Amino acid sequence: MWFYLAVLLVLYFFRRWYRERQTVENLTEKYVFITGCDSGFGNLLAKQLDMKGMRVLAGCYTQKGAEELEKATSDRLKTTILDVTSTESVAAAAEWVKRCVGDKGLWGVVNNAGIATPMGPNDWLTKEDFVKILSVNLLGLVDVTLQMLSLVKRARGRVVNVASTMGRLAFFGGGYCPSKYGVEAFSDSLRREMLSFGVHVSIIEPGAFHTSISMTVEDSFKDLWTRLPSDIKVQYGQQYFENCHKQLVELLYSGSTNLNLVTDAIEHALTSCHPRTRYSSGWDAKFFYIPVSYLPTTVADYILTRGVPKPAQGI
Repeated sequence: MWFYLAVLLVLYFFRRWYRERQTVENLTEKYVFITGCDSGFGNLLAKQLDMKGMRVLAGCYTQKGAEELEKATSDRLKTTILDVTSTESVAAAAEWVKRCVGDKGLWGVVNNAGIATPMGPNDWLTKEDFVKILSVNLLGLVDVTLQMLSLVKRARGRVVNVASTMGRLAFFGGGYCPSKYGVEAFSDSLRREMLSFGVHVSIIEPGAFHTSISMTVEDSFKDLWTRLPSDIKVQYGQQYFENCHKQLVELLYSGSTNLNLVTDAIEHALTSCHPRTRYSSGWDAKFFYIPVSYLPTTVADYILTRGVPKPAQGI
């Protein structure tokens, strides 16, 4: 029995390997729009796809970011200034993309733009702190997708949404985890709706990576502590803050610097004839965060909280 099971597993993985090696034809004629191309995953992906000969349309938040990207790439790559929190900016970008692609339609939309701060215990935050992150990571992603969707349907192309393992396992407080859970839910419903139109929707779930986003977290955490009311500070205590800050720094600097693990997954989602529904990028994603997310809640809670510092007035 075990022999036959092993054979079936080998055949399954061989079939998947073979199918996933098949790539889409005429990639040099296909247009891909990417958000958040100033730095990090988006910047590297834009350069990577440009080197493959694809026609990259890059949305950058700043003029400086756009100019630096243009200098580092070929004449095929084009940039536009994009603020995903502004409907007017997204609408203008959609019109620009429409002019660029013409009747061919848009092969791919990569929703990569995102922020991570403010991040900290929910007790330290305000509604506005949550809104700030949700406006970029979730509502901005939804707006860009909906504005571009008709062009993607015309090309029977791809939508690739960058979520996170934190969209499967809420590891800390603030708007980041809820925003990524929202990306997962939106992507799941969109994928099912788009099946009839020949559009594939993929979700990228990176683990911990060392990017420009992660570098803002440490300073933001300090700012949160500074602005806290005195009664909340007393409840948690200075030692709690210092221990949490130490753990946060260790986590940030332990993140992988190999951003290609993520950009290669996005490239596969755009270029494979048989893209995956979900891509987990990084060993921590594959062997810790995703597996723990399937455990019973009490077990997951124990694993995630056993090493967390205790507040001064905690029980």
